Amino acid sequence: MAISGGIRFLPIYGRSGSGKSSAARELATHLPESKVVELSRSAILSESTLLQELRDAYGRRNHPSLLIAVVDQYEEAVAEKSAVPTQFVERLSLLDRGDLRTIPVLFLWLTTSREFQADLAAATSRNERILLAGDFELHGPDQADWAEIVEETFSFHNQEQPLADFEVLRGNIEDVADASPTLGSTIEAVGELLADQMSQLQDLSKYQVVMLWPVTDGLRITRVAGFTNARDGYKLDWNAFYRELNEDDRKTLPLSELNRARLYFDVRLVPIAAADLHPLCRNLDDADFEPSQSYLDRFAKSHFASIVRESWDPSNYSPMRERDSDRAEKARAWYESGITDQPTALGRRIAKCLTLIGIPADHERTIKSVHASVRADVAVDRATSQQSTCIVELKAFSTEGTRPSSIKDSVRVTLKRHAQLAGFLARQ
Repeated sequence: MAISGGIRFLPIYGRSGSGKSSAARELATHLPESKVVELSRSAILSESTLLQELRDAYGRRNHPSLLIAVVDQYEEAVAEKSAVPTQFVERLSLLDRGDLRTIPVLFLWLTTSREFQADLAAATSRNERILLAGDFELHGPDQADWAEIVEETFSFHNQEQPLADFEVLRGNIEDVADASPTLGSTIEAVGELLADQMSQLQDLSKYQVVMLWPVTDGLRITRVAGFTNARDGYKLDWNAFYRELNEDDRKTLPLSELNRARLYFDVRLVPIAAADLHPLCRNLDDADFEPSQSYLDRFAKSHFASIVRESWDPSNYSPMRERDSDRAEKARAWYESGITDQPTALGRRIAKCLTLIGIPADHERTIKSVHASVRADVAVDRATSQQSTCIVELKAFSTEGTRPSSIKDSVRVTLKRHAQLAGFLARQ
């Protein structure tokens, strides 16, 4: 077109839902020197309207190097299908030699009918030069990619919330994709599945589950926080957990039930700096020991305290960072000296410190339901909250033990345990 000038015409066939319209509208994103305009019905029927819409799109200044005019499945709304392609394409042939000879325009006509595509191609017989191809077909993305595309599309349009938050997992989407002819029909079917799931978790649990994971350095902070949506109060990120599962896990684990437990109990995974715990946890064997107020004040400002107190404010969120200091070095040495072998004593001290900062808590409390029971390392009472009890599980792993695989396994155990508590899974 740049060499010989004039316009070009390309009828595009694709099954309904294959992505023709989306692809055509996105062309300008990938070809920034071009501009896409979707022609109206009037522009198809009237030469003057067509020219006006094209000139408006071309502009008076700063012209695009290429104008892409899209006709989107017009044949579905027209009575005399046979007359439309001949009239429109013959008009293009005349415009190619007349009013549009100096404006580079690529006309794309999208259709779901091979017969109609053939009619469009045949109508260029008097000016075959303008026809780019008579049998161009858009297949859309590979079917293997549909599940990921559906997840990303939903997340993009819903404030980055994944479908897993509505109990629709990757396996569910893949099952739908396997039975669907196109990406569009997959999205529609997943929408129906989503509508069926929306009402199943309205009866929220009176318990919240917080996994508290001490960390000693920036690498461990990153590893633990990588399993969460940190700004959203360290809510457990299902997709991050799912990515760590191997193929056997994905086939054998009761993923739907584990995910349901995650949502039902509002599961969080919260890192806490060992430097914030160290001054609180001296003399663990002394039940009467009380840390100084300055250390308690620092603990009260931790992410963990704000979550169990339900005062989390994402607008004031500041990510945890590794700070090189004598205090941090001493805390790291303390944590690696065998303190992880005393989880009960740690839980007892954390419960006491929570109580001292005005958050009533006790340790080693058994939570029972008609289905099962769990032992809370720390239980926080919140009488005025919908979730009146916060179950804190202390994940006191060694520094070397804080790996993605161990985090994944620990999350799996916690989700399974609470899925049994809620009755989503039978006890084994």
